Amino acid sequence: MSSAPLIPFEEISRDATWLAQALDPASGQVRLIAMNRASYRAASFLDDRMLQQPVNAQVAPWPDVEEAVTGDLRSDARWIFHIGHVGSTLISRLLGELPSVLALREPRLLRDLALSPAEVRRQYVDAVPRLMSRTFAADEVACVKVTSFASEIAPALVPPSERALFLFARPDHYIPSILAGENSVKELHALASTRAARMKTRGVELPPSRNDAELAAGAWASEMCALEAAALAMTDRSIDWWDFDASLRDMPGALARIADFFSFDADQEAITAIATGPLMKRYSKALEYDYSPTLRSDLIAEASQRHADDMRGALAMLAAAADKSPLLASALQRAGEG
Repeated sequence: MSSAPLIPFEEISRDATWLAQALDPASGQVRLIAMNRASYRAASFLDDRMLQQPVNAQVAPWPDVEEAVTGDLRSDARWIFHIGHVGSTLISRLLGELPSVLALREPRLLRDLALSPAEVRRQYVDAVPRLMSRTFAADEVACVKVTSFASEIAPALVPPSERALFLFARPDHYIPSILAGENSVKELHALASTRAARMKTRGVELPPSRNDAELAAGAWASEMCALEAAALAMTDRSIDWWDFDASLRDMPGALARIADFFSFDADQEAITAIATGPLMKRYSKALEYDYSPTLRSDLIAEASQRHADDMRGALAMLAAAADKSPLLASALQRAGEG
């Protein structure tokens, strides 16, 4: 990150105009990007993919940004944590259609912190809830959807008494959903070693994967155990667990209950219109592509049939490993597999 003129403190603290988009923990520099309601609403992700379009970016020293958000600023953002590929972007987009919600999807800064050593992260994390809670109006509430592996630092992001949604899918739905996509399989292989290392720190060890179904089962175990561990460390927060595929069977009802849990101001008529509207027929990560609950269900069914033998082995592997791991056993029980 190169240096640039410092933004006045009052502009950072006033509202959500200057997104704290990225952090270089080694140098202590923050990239700030100018945003408005429309740009937040349009952005699928607030990581470096947003830099593919022209942006107004400034770089500032972290101490200056931190000082700008000290004092009696709100830290009431709602949070969405998830295991990846379970509709978190869709849920964020739907909630972001409510006039009382400012939805932030995966600011890179949260990933930068999650990938930092704990002793480095401690220098920065206290100010993050205030940075992410800024909105454009007093009656607006921020709803932050994180990158999946940022679940590792969920207890540091969500202040006591605040609220977080934990979004997941059953392993017999998650595994085929991964196997159905070329890009998701590539991601599966790219993240395999780091996921195995994360599981090992929690005492969860799986045998070497013999196929992609077992690799996907390991991904599910890694991300679900991260959520289970976070929940154990967040007993003074309100956590609501949601099975995404179950939600799809009644999205108006599910969205209404999530909005109520988050205390978002919305009536059922407005929620139903959003939950049955155009967003439900588009691929939420790239709205130019068609995608729907029916298509997701069809892809999962097809992949389940195509990989039936491998999936049986993968699910059996999880069940066997759960005998030695309370976290994994809890995850399987939550998903109805234990």
